Amino acid sequence: MVSDGSSWQVGDGNASNAEKGAAMGRRRQTFQASAGGNVPVAAGGLGFDLRGAFADVTRVEISRAVERRTISSQRTRRPAGFRAGVVILAGFTILGAACNHEATNRAALTATANPGPAGNITVLAAASLTDSFNAIGKAFEAGNPSVHVKFTYDVSAALATRANGGGPADVFASADDADMLKVTGAGNAPRPQTFARNALEIIVRKGNLKGIRGLVDLNRSDVVYVLCALAVPCGTYGKQMLDGAGVTRAPTSYEASTKGVVNKVTSGQSDAGIIFRTDVKAVTDADRVAIPEAQDIVATYPIAVLRRSPHPDVARAFVDYVLSPPGQATLAKYGFLPAK
Repeated sequence: MVSDGSSWQVGDGNASNAEKGAAMGRRRQTFQASAGGNVPVAAGGLGFDLRGAFADVTRVEISRAVERRTISSQRTRRPAGFRAGVVILAGFTILGAACNHEATNRAALTATANPGPAGNITVLAAASLTDSFNAIGKAFEAGNPSVHVKFTYDVSAALATRANGGGPADVFASADDADMLKVTGAGNAPRPQTFARNALEIIVRKGNLKGIRGLVDLNRSDVVYVLCALAVPCGTYGKQMLDGAGVTRAPTSYEASTKGVVNKVTSGQSDAGIIFRTDVKAVTDADRVAIPEAQDIVATYPIAVLRRSPHPDVARAFVDYVLSPPGQATLAKYGFLPAK
């Protein structure tokens, strides 16, 4: 039975030809209406053109697919400016890598061209510099692996004689200007520079059993004291201080160096002695008595590269390190006063 309400059925032998034709016409109209009027009817009147209908549907679907692809492409497509930015960024990245590589090569070439000082040097230094210069020497060698520093410690007068004698030496560091002047006057140490200063103190036996409070106490008959030899800086400066303080009693003995004074006091043979502040600071089994600034004499320490130095570049580098902030900090740690 058709959907338009007709009672005619296919194969119904009771229907007339007229009724069959009318029913078939109504069916075609109903189908065309439901299809939007776009389905053509076949010439025979019994059906419709399926090929044409499928072709129309196919064209619609293809059109919709193309439209969807276009929209998707528009959503994901990067603008021209973005693509250009990516290209420029990539270019800068490559250029930066090339520049870094070139800088690394330049640094390597510079290190090869300037490997730093190399060689062994001998430094003649006043005995009062022993601890501080040992520390400075280690730091200098650590920063210059191709360098080795050998120190010879003694009284400045003996070192001046050696420096003028032409023996193997590269640097002279004196505890006073007078002994440096002996070397510069002979033309063997041009352009000395002051690198430190040092004051004097009284060293007394542990516990200060005699109650020594100042230079004037060395005038007491119950006090035994010793002094450095007058030919060495601590003896020269010590004698000047005693004269200024009005001390007329002579010392029990004159020792060849500060070590001799320290040994006499720590062994109990003397009650007191006068040496550099830095030497007193290094002694653990004795006490110290400060000397008022008005009475104290401050010694200046000059240093110079010797003219006959086999390695003047290394010697100059060592002197520069002593004068540098790290070198000055080490000297201050051991009790020396600033050069200026």
